[in-house]
Amino acid sequence: MAKPTVSIPQGMRDFDAATLYKRNYILHTIRTIFELYGFTPLETPTMENLDTLMGKYGDEGDKLLFKVLNNGLSDAKNAEKASAAFANILQGKSDKNLTERALRYDLTIPFARYVAMNHNTLTMPYKRYQIQPVWRADRPQRGRYREFVQCDADIVGSNSLLNEVDLINIYTTVFAKLNLPIIIKINNRKILAALAVCCGGLQHLTNITVAIDKLDKIGLEKVLEELATKELSIDAITIIKQYLQLNNAQTNNEKLTALRKLLGSAVEDGATELQAVCNTPYSNTPLSVTIDFTLARGLNYYTATILEVQAIGVAMGSIGGGGRYNNLTATFGVPNIAGVGISFGVDRIYDVLEELHLFSNTIVGKTTILFFNLGTENAALAYNYVQLLRKQGTATELYHDVTKTEKQYKYAEAKGCTYVVLINDNDIETKTCTVKNIVAKNVENIELSKLATYPFI
Repeated sequence: MAKPTVSIPQGMRDFDAATLYKRNYILHTIRTIFELYGFTPLETPTMENLDTLMGKYGDEGDKLLFKVLNNGLSDAKNAEKASAAFANILQGKSDKNLTERALRYDLTIPFARYVAMNHNTLTMPYKRYQIQPVWRADRPQRGRYREFVQCDADIVGSNSLLNEVDLINIYTTVFAKLNLPIIIKINNRKILAALAVCCGGLQHLTNITVAIDKLDKIGLEKVLEELATKELSIDAITIIKQYLQLNNAQTNNEKLTALRKLLGSAVEDGATELQAVCNTPYSNTPLSVTIDFTLARGLNYYTATILEVQAIGVAMGSIGGGGRYNNLTATFGVPNIAGVGISFGVDRIYDVLEELHLFSNTIVGKTTILFFNLGTENAALAYNYVQLLRKQGTATELYHDVTKTEKQYKYAEAKGCTYVVLINDNDIETKTCTVKNIVAKNVENIELSKLATYPFI
């Protein structure tokens, strides 16, 4: 009989111990910096009501939601409703007779829902961080998965641009600790809104931002071709082309000057905010950010500052991003709560650190000492010292069974142990043991009483 094929869903992964040690190192670094900046943790459910998520990410984002079928569809009454509902689904619509819930697409919308439900009891400004998996029905490819972890930090209840400055400094600090060179790109959605106005009206904003967001993937000419199909005039497309070429200026201030010259007073609000963040008075030196007018962040909920982080020296998409979303809680019936936040793409950060060989060898956890099991009496004595060394914080094991020393030694090597300890029958009488350093190939015979102070490294 042929063996059954065993697999996992496409775009999802298993993580072995070595991978998890590295991922946890990234997560610990991020979490530590979040808490240094005064953020507190939050977790929200894996599933949200579908109407909580729909319409918050734009048409393309809505298509990537993993929808969850309702319970009890097998009985005749519900099956009939579900059958009719499938017809709506095939037309791109939602139908509560088939699905009322979906896996969370990101952490921002669930956070906004949480704030809307609890704003009367939260201390404002409320600063939370959240580290949980999210799901997107995207086409799997390098750096893009259907299940991945996001690490978000958000501040609600404040319009101060100091929040943007703090979030940028969080990015700078985290990636410095990870020894990963980055570029932080910044723009403002008010500038993109002004561009839309200059191109015929705000009704064009979504089409313009969605197209611009693809610039890195498809290039300028393809972006202009896409825009030509969106009922934009030739003059409007010319303006957009000139706008996308503003990045040719050398400095942030030169870019802002060129922007004001192209779009005039319509762009002043966004340009002023952008300039205030880049040249913040809260820092003795300008922030390490680069204005990029092609940055669009194709999510509809951003209203002002938008950010994106890219790694230097590796071909990878963004490894972080975020922005201000001052109207988000209004969609849940609670208006006038300003918000701004950032997200770290842990999975992409891991891939980049691996590719650039930036993980330290000391990150991977392993057993330091293996005590050989040389018989019932020997093992009983050995286990006392195993526990003693564990209490002192040294990762120690006793081999699980009596077997050939060669097999136990191979186990120690496979586990990456640095030392093996042997207590032979004669050692029980002399109260001594043999300590072997597998790496250095050194062997010592010491008193058992000195195991607690032996310089295991």
